[in-house]
Amino acid sequence: MNSNKKPIRIALIQMAMAEGAEVNQEEAERLIREAASGGAQIVCLPELYLGRYFCQTEDRQFFDQAVAYPGELAPRMAALGKELGIVLVVPFFERRAAGVYHNSAFVVDADGEILGLYRKMHIPDDPGFYEKYYFAPGDLGYQSFATKFGNVGVLICWDQWYPEAARLTALQGADVLFYPTAIGWHPEEKEARGVEQHGAWQAVQRGHAVANGCYVAAANRVGNEPNPGGGHIQFWGQSFISGPAGQLLAEASVENVEVLFADLPLDEIEVQRQEWPFLRDRRIDSYGGITERFGKP
Repeated sequence: MNSNKKPIRIALIQMAMAEGAEVNQEEAERLIREAASGGAQIVCLPELYLGRYFCQTEDRQFFDQAVAYPGELAPRMAALGKELGIVLVVPFFERRAAGVYHNSAFVVDADGEILGLYRKMHIPDDPGFYEKYYFAPGDLGYQSFATKFGNVGVLICWDQWYPEAARLTALQGADVLFYPTAIGWHPEEKEARGVEQHGAWQAVQRGHAVANGCYVAAANRVGNEPNPGGGHIQFWGQSFISGPAGQLLAEASVENVEVLFADLPLDEIEVQRQEWPFLRDRRIDSYGGITERFGKP
């Protein structure tokens, strides 16, 4: 084994969101401290953790929840990361300019340095998930952030379904693909399709781990959150961490607020890629058609 990478401990924060950004921020900080006390070196929060999932409806008032970058949030989280000596993945609703908003996340290194920003690339527009109304597509590309404890790739929720996003992030050197997430069931669909929907969500991400020979970690929220227009979404929790062979290393509950830990021997990435050399055998000369929407024009 030629890699000198050390094992790391990561933690995912699975939260239930309340009304009010400061309430959620204080709860997030409490859970981050719990993660750090449990030995976590890299900690990831769920998507849009500062508030309830407002994208269930289209309403201009929710733009008021957006915050600037770096603004006040990034320095606050940088100070926390430095105090605890940990890496943080921090998702937030970014106000870039008047009328231009993103679903974003930044990474703080263990010394408090803010390493950079990722903007969600794939933006859904489904019943109860009207994100195209709020978010412009990301324009910073796919990135890996070199932290004290390993190379961190960040993708956000709907990005989970796209193997291209996972591949391009892994090719930037990511050891772990973190997916801050807000996903759940529509009540009218849960009984008939709930099991298959959750199964597909987990299976596709574990497939990304296998195809790229890296770790995958998805941090979801929990709880029933009302839709201002009527109804609600039950966020299904079940945050999880997968190994590079697709093995399930840790999984959280459906309903509970929790800190989910896993120990990741990063040397296993090299072993996995030696045994299953998918990156070696890629036919990059044959993939030109990937830039077409569907088939030949």
